[in-house]
Amino acid sequence: MLGVSVNNIGLFICLFAYMRNDTIKQIQITMCFIKMHQTNAMKDLPEQALQEIAAYFQVLSEPTRLKILNLLRDKESNVGELALRTGYSVANVSRHLAQLAQHNIVVRESRGTSVFYRISDESIYGLCDLVCGNIARRYEKTAAERAAFTATVG
Repeated sequence: MLGVSVNNIGLFICLFAYMRNDTIKQIQITMCFIKMHQTNAMKDLPEQALQEIAAYFQVLSEPTRLKILNLLRDKESNVGELALRTGYSVANVSRHLAQLAQHNIVVRESRGTSVFYRISDESIYGLCDLVCGNIARRYEKTAAERAAFTATVG
């Protein structure tokens, strides 16, 4: 893990949630900083913030995008390289990169005739690692329960 605490992840999510609304940005960012010092960071967030957070997680809910993010963990790449490494078409990878870029998860950089993509904030991997750890613990618990059941039955 990248040493990202739950509070840092929550702060990242809150800041992202308000990056697109410049008119009330400062007030809401301040509110997020205050919320981060409470135990339940999402408690009492306005509906708009919850919608933005849900949209962010929705972008991350697509397995192809997670595969792309995992490949970008190693190095920045262009669409063609990512298409080769994933086995998906250039058009498909390009569409997924556009979604990730729209939510500021990846950034694009033009170099000559190529466009390279990289992660905009590596704390995204802390969030992914947190979720993966949670799922792994759940599978371990299920396996242990299954083993205990099998031992009593058999």
